Amino acid sequence: MFVPALLLSLLAAGGTAPPSREPIVVKGHAWAPFISPMGEPFRARTIDDDTLARWFAQADRNHDGALTADELVADGDRFFATLDTNHDGQIDPDELVQYEWEIAPDIQLMSRTRPAPGQASAKARPKCHGRDAFEEEAELRVVSSGGRQGAARYGLLNLPEPVAAADSDFNRSISLAEFRQAALARFQLLDSTGAGRLGLAQLQALRPALATDRRRRADKDVPDARIGSPLPPGN
Repeated sequence: MFVPALLLSLLAAGGTAPPSREPIVVKGHAWAPFISPMGEPFRARTIDDDTLARWFAQADRNHDGALTADELVADGDRFFATLDTNHDGQIDPDELVQYEWEIAPDIQLMSRTRPAPGQASAKARPKCHGRDAFEEEAELRVVSSGGRQGAARYGLLNLPEPVAAADSDFNRSISLAEFRQAALARFQLLDSTGAGRLGLAQLQALRPALATDRRRRADKDVPDARIGSPLPPGN
């Protein structure tokens, strides 16, 4: 059963990771989803499928090998139309729930990395029982993903819930204008050199390495050295 990412983010703050001799590894390999900057999941069809490259080829509308801000906005428009199931020009709370639970359940904090196509699932760990165990498991997911949560484990930006993050006026609905504004802001974050164009190799280099020892605990007194980009102030 999936639990909303934002709820688990709050629960994770008070948990403590249980001791273990083996590390948890959560990697952005071919069998893990790639979450696009606008929140669309791309899952591997084969072991060798490069999901980021597949998204890039789709978003690069003129196929010139570079992604522009206009192309990212157009890619967001396309995904917005998918999410806006009642076609009222808004992603409302019910549609947001459908996104988080059905379209991209991978963003839930408790979700597990799926095995590669054709590979057997790893041996499941014992299930947690009770509130304390639930919080420990939530904290473990944060630690095992290098501190990133939700969609940030599988994307290019540190955005745990990229669709909800586009709600700039906090009215619990996302308009097309807000989604386009978010696309432009996210392009600026990715385009750190200000070139106005993003190449595939440049984006590949931004993918996070998400392998850590589960025994490591988050220390609030230590400066946050994570690789990740929040939205600019005012967005």
